[in-house]
Amino acid sequence: MALMGGSLMPVAAILGTAFGVGLVAIVYGAVRRPAAEERTRSGRRPAERLPANWTTRRVTVSLVAGVVAGALTAWPVAAVLTTAAMLTLPGLLGPDRQAARRTERMEALATWTEMLRDTLSAAAGLEQAVLVTADIAPAALERELGDLAASVRAGRPLPAALRAFADEVNDPLADVVVAALVMAAEQQASQLSALLGELADSVREQVAMRQRVDAGRASIRTGVRVTVTVTLGMAVGLVVLNRPYLDPFDTVAGQVVLAVVGVLFAIAFAWLTAIGRIDDPVRLMGAANPDVPAAADAGAASGGIR
Repeated sequence: MALMGGSLMPVAAILGTAFGVGLVAIVYGAVRRPAAEERTRSGRRPAERLPANWTTRRVTVSLVAGVVAGALTAWPVAAVLTTAAMLTLPGLLGPDRQAARRTERMEALATWTEMLRDTLSAAAGLEQAVLVTADIAPAALERELGDLAASVRAGRPLPAALRAFADEVNDPLADVVVAALVMAAEQQASQLSALLGELADSVREQVAMRQRVDAGRASIRTGVRVTVTVTLGMAVGLVVLNRPYLDPFDTVAGQVVLAVVGVLFAIAFAWLTAIGRIDDPVRLMGAANPDVPAAADAGAASGGIR
């Protein structure tokens, strides 16, 4: 019986490898970027389609950890699970820095919009208001607004500079603000100050909503952290302190059971990620459509520019 189990270990290794590839694909699919962005990246090499936080160092450490886990346990599936966990769990369970950065940039956008409104209320022209406010820009948009001011001072037309600024910020709410500014610059529209005030209020409402959602997601992440920590701690404790208890996993059937458990964990993490993700609205302006402003943006900025 032991001989039969040993002879089937290569089969278990092959199945474990295939399972690991599928596991990584499932988790990556749960956290992949929107389809529109995926289409823009379709021409890139496969290595460039991996998540940005999968650095060479992280992949190397994950592979080494997987090899060590496989060597210590003699379980091929454990090696694959360890590698997949090292690649995906830090991003799923760690602090959501991307959401925090997005919220900070939205607050900065609202602040800059209010600064523009107040500067325009002092009878300054739009181009002058952009230059003045860019010099005292909020920290989260300091680089982008600095580039905008430098572009305008270099003689670039204000509408073109604003479109480039929208592409650099890459945010749907920034597109709405920039669309109003572009229309004002091209059509000499009035009532811009009042519209900017309404836009700033709208952005702040979006910020408040995202903060409430982020607070709810934080509680989910905390629960997942506790579950994962307890589970991994128990598994490590059994391997170190009571290895005979895990002898059933030395068989092919045991490896299959372990693979099924890993799949269930992957599905649970993917589901938690999906329910906590906020899909951003489609951008009104972008590199693919640099001339979108007028018609599409008029609905978003309705009633403000006349």
